[in-house]
Amino acid sequence: MAPLRDRAAEAALFLDYDGTLAPIVADPVGARPLLGVPELLAALGDRLGVVAVVSGRPVAYLEGALGRPPRVHLAGLYGMEEIGGDGRLRRDAAAEEWRDAVGDATASLLRGLPPGVEVEPKGLAVTVHWRRAPRAAATARAAAAAAAARTGLVAQPGRMSIELRPPVPADKGTVVLRLGTGHAVVGCFGDDVGDVPAFDAVSALGRAGATTVIVAVADLESPPEVIARADVVVQGPVEAVALLRAIAAG
Repeated sequence: MAPLRDRAAEAALFLDYDGTLAPIVADPVGARPLLGVPELLAALGDRLGVVAVVSGRPVAYLEGALGRPPRVHLAGLYGMEEIGGDGRLRRDAAAEEWRDAVGDATASLLRGLPPGVEVEPKGLAVTVHWRRAPRAAATARAAAAAAAARTGLVAQPGRMSIELRPPVPADKGTVVLRLGTGHAVVGCFGDDVGDVPAFDAVSALGRAGATTVIVAVADLESPPEVIARADVVVQGPVEAVALLRAIAAG
């Protein structure tokens, strides 16, 4: 991670939330960042050119968990909504057109899934979680696939979950390209398949001349494609946050 420390003002840093800044927990609503993370983000925002938390969570959830650290972008729903460094909320206009379809899918999933399978409405997306009912995984996947086929939403797999979201050109990679282009150093931390587009975008910026660092935050559930793209592998959010503290300290 020396490139980020040595060229801090020229650096852009992109961070996942769940599994990176916050431990994975059984209750998806209850995921909270490790102690001191909001203050750490503020310190990184002071030191680096761009700092962005890029998550599948809604921006309102990220704001509730992290506050609004100065000069830190909060990009939610894979970039479909964002609070920029100026504090203004922006939403993807194309995604807004799918709000009714998301509501329809959410209603059908709430009616049709067995106990223990949780449905997390996100406004412009909906996620089905089966961590508390692993034996219902096939049922949950089938219900999500049926809702996607009926509504036209896109299914995004995750850790013991599947998310339905609008078929618009917005993912973690588009956020990385938009905010990271033009920076001499680009780093990214992530733990799941939703982070693969961000990792690939970092690699693309590297081919264009940037110095890049991809950090996989690993555990026993880590998808192999996440590890395969990494330059550095750390074990869980505790090690990820420790590394971020070292970057903030210079």
